[in-house]
Amino acid sequence: MKLARPFRRVLVANRSEIALRVLRACRERGLSTVAVYSDADAAALHVRMADRAERLGPPPPRESYLDGEKVIAAAQRSGADAIHPSYGVLSKNAAPAQARADTTTVRSRPPTSTIRAIKKKTATRHTIKTTDMPIVPSVVDPIEDRAELVKIARDVGYPVMLKAAGGGGGKGIRIVHAEAELVPSFERARSEAESSFKSGAVYLEKFLPAARHVEIQVFADSHGRALHFGERECSMQRRHQKMVEKSPSPLMTPQLRAAMGQAAVRAAQAVGYVNAGTIEFLVNDARDFYFLEMNTRLQVEHPVTELVTGLDLVDLQLRVAAGEQLPLEQADVVLRGHAIEARICAEEPERGFVPATGRVTSLDLPGGPGVRLDSALHDGLAVTVHYDSMLAKLIVHAPTREAAIARMVRALGETRIAGVANNVAFLAKLVGGEPFKSGRYHTRSIEERLDALLGKPERKDLVDAALVAALLHREQLRRGAEERTLHGAGGGDGARDPVSLWLLDARRGRRR
Repeated sequence: MKLARPFRRVLVANRSEIALRVLRACRERGLSTVAVYSDADAAALHVRMADRAERLGPPPPRESYLDGEKVIAAAQRSGADAIHPSYGVLSKNAAPAQARADTTTVRSRPPTSTIRAIKKKTATRHTIKTTDMPIVPSVVDPIEDRAELVKIARDVGYPVMLKAAGGGGGKGIRIVHAEAELVPSFERARSEAESSFKSGAVYLEKFLPAARHVEIQVFADSHGRALHFGERECSMQRRHQKMVEKSPSPLMTPQLRAAMGQAAVRAAQAVGYVNAGTIEFLVNDARDFYFLEMNTRLQVEHPVTELVTGLDLVDLQLRVAAGEQLPLEQADVVLRGHAIEARICAEEPERGFVPATGRVTSLDLPGGPGVRLDSALHDGLAVTVHYDSMLAKLIVHAPTREAAIARMVRALGETRIAGVANNVAFLAKLVGGEPFKSGRYHTRSIEERLDALLGKPERKDLVDAALVAALLHREQLRRGAEERTLHGAGGGDGARDPVSLWLLDARRGRRR
């Protein structure tokens, strides 16, 4: 089916696996495509797949992929009449929407005014409050004064979380448990926010340590129709970085899904939302949910929604951006089966998950029924320090939760990426063990069980091991004394003629 307002050429303003994902959707639509690249990505798969490629600049993201003016210039040079930013910081940047009128650029994302409103999470909260949706206790406006910061934290109550107002991806976040940590953490959060998002604005909210992180996928068109496509649970995270996502959530009931879905749709309508977006919530053990934030983009974990709904979210983005009405009603959205996504990253879990670099020397990739791999991996791929460490997203789908877990463990077991350290083995332990298998987990579960997941002994095991080592050492000293006695009786030199412990045991046996 042709688009209502046909695009002739789409520029994909991103790299790696998500650029490939969007390029493929465009190709199925018969659209001409333009890739953009930095010097580090000149030979990347997304560059090879596109019909045309435009250089942005040097490898650092600020000088290439995150430079909105360069992206606009590339669109103008290539004759693109649509820009798809996929996800990442640029997806929340209003600059590409400000191309001169003669470029007739259409964005596969929300309107500029909406992006500006939602980019500042504090402004979003002001709007969301009008919908009567519960919000995590917080101070809505960015904090500048340190004395005010201390007072606010005391009022909210520790622990608190400092968050970048224009951030995402777990950056610009600090958890503070005591007042002595507050100001240093504030300065670090501001510095990271400025470096990552060109804005040092930071706000404060109450930290809920044992909450679940559940998000609702929403879609709205320019004709007034807004729908939700169910939930994704993203509680399996480390230091606010998601590692494994699941749909449906094991926490969910039909009543809770309906309530959260309706709340998410109201939130999208309140800000005049158009296209794909995500409303994120925190949920406690009593299944009370609280608004956390809204994201104006396709999420990294969108494939799990696609697998359980059977919908192509990127294709829907293109339709809505072209002015079409969403081709379904809320009653048409039905979740079938269970989907899990695991983020395969170039990192070393045993060394504190430090990002890894190197060159991929060989690959064994998984397959079989219900297995999907979104990746830009290939033999010879150079993994550099310039970009996010994610190498691929492995997604599985099965009729039951148990079958989906077994399928994911099997698929991870088939995955081999040589030449670059990665977290594949860690992910297999995480998905195949507790608490993921039981479904009873929260945002701190990985950190609470990290030693066990890494194969490190727990404190009790360390004490037991130390006791065994001490007893063994004592026994060795005793045997050594007996050995020297035997040498002395025989007139031998213990240093030059050691007696075997096996021989000692045999001699003891004769004495017994």
